Amino acid sequence: MSGTSGTAAGDTAVIAVDLGGSSMKGAVVSETGRTLATETRVTPQVEVVDALVGLVRHLSDLAAEHGHPVAAAGIVTPGMVDEATGTVLYASNLDWRDVPLLDMLRARLDFPVAVGHDVRAAGLAEQLLGAARGSRDFVLVPIGTGVAAALVTGGHPITGALGAGGEFGHIPVVPGGELCPCGQRGCFEVYASGGGLARRYAARCGVDRSSREIVARLGSDALADVVWADAISVLAQGLAILTLLVDPRVIVIGGGFAQAGETLLAPARERLAGLLAWRDRPEVVQSQLGGEAGRIGAAILAFRAAGRGALVDDWSVASVPA
Repeated sequence: MSGTSGTAAGDTAVIAVDLGGSSMKGAVVSETGRTLATETRVTPQVEVVDALVGLVRHLSDLAAEHGHPVAAAGIVTPGMVDEATGTVLYASNLDWRDVPLLDMLRARLDFPVAVGHDVRAAGLAEQLLGAARGSRDFVLVPIGTGVAAALVTGGHPITGALGAGGEFGHIPVVPGGELCPCGQRGCFEVYASGGGLARRYAARCGVDRSSREIVARLGSDALADVVWADAISVLAQGLAILTLLVDPRVIVIGGGFAQAGETLLAPARERLAGLLAWRDRPEVVQSQLGGEAGRIGAAILAFRAAGRGALVDDWSVASVPA
């Protein structure tokens, strides 16, 4: 993430943290959108809020070293998030239920704090700076170990009654299909996710390979071809469901799975067209922000919490970190 101009000492900065079940990715971000410092730490199994506060304070110290006072912090988290109150209603990979995260952070930090949902924040970043820029009707589908979606219509995210809107990975798309860790059968992410692809390959041949390794073997490994074809079929079916439900103009595919590029997108577009024979299909594109989208979204939320959201209008993305 880079800005259109330099950053003078004394300008404010914000702290952005993308909190995940395995890691906490933090950054100090200037008014021009330039990343001044980064820090990634392992997410502990217990006392997660303490660790999070420690990371934010460390990043605040780094901002001070660069001569930038901190205006606010933005924290994005997985799970079911009530963004109005900043409460994480449920996050399985953090072992959280009804955690008043915003109140807890406000009590321990001396600057404004915003709490948001990680995928919806990533969608906000793609809308303002990335592959969905200028679109008021789009879907972001980050596909990694699991799958979620940010649903935006008329410029507004769909959050749902419990903050769980966008649990795309657990839509049952294969009746009576393979068992998902969630307890259902035939869920989307059993077939079309990095974790699902690797599990299905290993279950059939007893060899553990990452999704990246499986993609690299396409055309030379018959089993890789089979599980990849299944993933493409399920992906297209899921995208057809999304299209018919929310009518997006653009579908952005992100996450590690999207690193396959046109090997993934080209056949998915072709299959999707066949499933939407009577209507125009949305544009299906790869994320421009990649794995940084959540953290960039956290920075945007932080500037909004500081009453300086208009600054983001002047940001540009000159390059996307790998």
